[in-house]
Amino acid sequence: MKVDFTRWLPAIAKDSYRKTALSVAGVAALGGLALAPTAAAAPVTSGPHQGAVAAIDLATGKAATSARQDEQPVESGLTTGSATGKPPAGKPSRAQLIPHGIEGAQSRVPLDDAQLANARAIVDAAKKTGVGDRGAVIGIATSLQESKLYNLGHLGAYNDHDSQGLFQQRPSSGWGTPDQITDPEYAATAFFTALKNVGGWQDLPLTAAAQTVQVSAFPYAYAQWEEQAADIVQQMW
Repeated sequence: MKVDFTRWLPAIAKDSYRKTALSVAGVAALGGLALAPTAAAAPVTSGPHQGAVAAIDLATGKAATSARQDEQPVESGLTTGSATGKPPAGKPSRAQLIPHGIEGAQSRVPLDDAQLANARAIVDAAKKTGVGDRGAVIGIATSLQESKLYNLGHLGAYNDHDSQGLFQQRPSSGWGTPDQITDPEYAATAFFTALKNVGGWQDLPLTAAAQTVQVSAFPYAYAQWEEQAADIVQQMW
């Protein structure tokens, strides 16, 4: 059954960065891309990085790959947690952010300015919709899997049906118009509205909560992003 989430959502103003969605031409213009999420050390940059091709994993049918145990974690800006293991003052603890423990090997990607801006939009929407810091972790992890936190427009022949945006939401399934679902604030609000309709979502493992909303062909892939999502939320909350 198609669900029209738009009737629950207010009109959302778009600022300049929120109007930009990567088209197939935009993805191609990134250039020099790796073929899967990378765990190699990389700094936060102002432009696209080598791991950006992971943004089209879903559209091309590639399943994301987890980091191997012998690889070093990404050491870049908002991808790592507190060095002391204690959250900064006023920030949520790891126990709050990952209450059920992680499931399986974890993956990480370095983040550029566009990804950080999109992550901020998701965190802000989590606060506004009342899903809290745990909901924000689920949202960030879901977007990391679906688009690597890139706001994807229609990718033509590489598209997964009519999926677009940070969460690869489909207009044909009632998520909104292409313009709406490629607005990060709207897309995140729609995701969290749907999450709140999942009974007992707070008590579900991340992958179960995300999959109930997304109905993905790769239902267990969300779990690999829980640690990086928690680190991002802890520092942005």
